[in-house]
Amino acid sequence: MGNFTISVFKNKIFFEIIKEIKFFSKFNIKYYDDLNLCVKSAEKENQLVIFFFNPFNEIEINNFPSILISESLKPINKLKGALVEQLKMPFTILDFKKKIVSAFARSEFKKNSLINLGSYTIDKNERKIKKNNTELQLSEKEINFLILFSENKKPISRNFVLKNVWRYSEKSETHTVETHIHRLRKKIFQKFADDNFIKNNKKGYYI
Repeated sequence: MGNFTISVFKNKIFFEIIKEIKFFSKFNIKYYDDLNLCVKSAEKENQLVIFFFNPFNEIEINNFPSILISESLKPINKLKGALVEQLKMPFTILDFKKKIVSAFARSEFKKNSLINLGSYTIDKNERKIKKNNTELQLSEKEINFLILFSENKKPISRNFVLKNVWRYSEKSETHTVETHIHRLRKKIFQKFADDNFIKNNKKGYYI
């Protein structure tokens, strides 16, 4: 976790305190009093942000780990994909360290579940495909099928898909692949207005 940054938003005293604690010497410690700047920096870098108020109604995108410290653990308005831990005051340094470790672990788990596929992002854990702020829920087979495209730069054949997604013999007489591609193309078009999602040529299917 030594490459990570902990950013404190609008609590200069807390910022000064954690800079003096040995455990936090392994992190880069930053302070922000501008919410937009704080959010932009957190999204670009490996930053965990410490908030002392609920900012999630004001933030449009918050795909970064954060800890919300408050006097009570009331439900907060989490945006989709938010990586938010809550910590109730008063708390010990040990409590805070546990939240730090948990927040970074959740963030790493989330990052490892994301796969880029052209202009789309696949979240294999949530079984979703996303583009900009739009997402579509897919089946396990559909996700596994799309992962094949990310792992193979060349077109993939019908037989290759049958073997690696459905575990069928390459000699199987079935229209499973064609049927699923038709359904998947329809879903993608309806959700993203993309009528050129899965293409094919003599060598197979590709994105």
